[in-house]
Amino acid sequence: MRPSPHHPKRRTPFPPPKSPLFPDPQAPVAAPSHARARRVAFICPPAARNSDAEPSLSLGLQQRWRKRGGGAAIVRGMSYGGSSSLAPGAKRPFEYGRTHVVRPKGTHKATIVWLHGLGDNGTSWSQLLETLPLPNIKWICPTAPSRPVSLFGGFPCTAWFDVADLSEDAPDDTEGMDASAAHVANLLSTEPADIKLGVGGFSMGAATALYSATCFAHGKYGNGNPYPVNLSLAVGLSGWLPCARTLKNRIEASPEAAQRASTIPLLLCHGKADDVVLYKHGQRSTDALKANGFSNVLFKSYNSLGHYTVPEEMDEVCKWLTANLGLGTSSS
Repeated sequence: MRPSPHHPKRRTPFPPPKSPLFPDPQAPVAAPSHARARRVAFICPPAARNSDAEPSLSLGLQQRWRKRGGGAAIVRGMSYGGSSSLAPGAKRPFEYGRTHVVRPKGTHKATIVWLHGLGDNGTSWSQLLETLPLPNIKWICPTAPSRPVSLFGGFPCTAWFDVADLSEDAPDDTEGMDASAAHVANLLSTEPADIKLGVGGFSMGAATALYSATCFAHGKYGNGNPYPVNLSLAVGLSGWLPCARTLKNRIEASPEAAQRASTIPLLLCHGKADDVVLYKHGQRSTDALKANGFSNVLFKSYNSLGHYTVPEEMDEVCKWLTANLGLGTSSS
């Protein structure tokens, strides 16, 4: 079968592990019904490749989104190499990969750290974010550490934390999430004082972004150390909320936590046809947030959307960010 033009078949040098979060990349994939659909930052196969190699997804994403971005192909800004980040109280170091920065084309008013999905890296999302009509936002796109992932039987790939499955009874890797939330906070901590700060992501990146938002509301990481950054908002696409079982106790810990939870704007988007991170996880995450004091939550669903993003969804993200960051329509 000839690969769909929307879903070019990726090659992997070995059979990937089978799991709900890891569809067989060799299986035929039907194109979504919407002609404008694009796969972006899909969960990539943990292919055996050199650490400096870019995933095959990046070039394809760059080519497929070039039309929409007016020909933008090169990330404006800078990239810098990997670094170690250790969450306060954590026991092991995490070696993060290259971080890509997309500089604002207009006056710098906001900075958002955007987190990729499991097995991906920061390159592919930086190429997409470059094309968005948000000239006042600086985007920081880090790459997660490569670590053994229980979902893949311990096979290592880039991941913000360890995950075994998405059931409500699955254990949470709080140490890994704290380390990644601390990495996000470190990236934002050097921004100017008058710049609004946010975090967003796709799939596992969305889970990490939502966890960061709950740490901000609580005022602490999961290990009890203070969370140092004043977040203005968070966005999660096709993701889920980690540590939902402990959220009630964390938010009720202080009036300040409840106040922060009630005011931070959150946008969650999920496709009803998502067969990787099921739609119900997006719904339940939204319900858990609202039930625990996060009253400024918007949940957007898309009937035929699978585990990828489409321009309509990104248009919604742009509109929501513009409104909640007070950017208006000016690029100056």
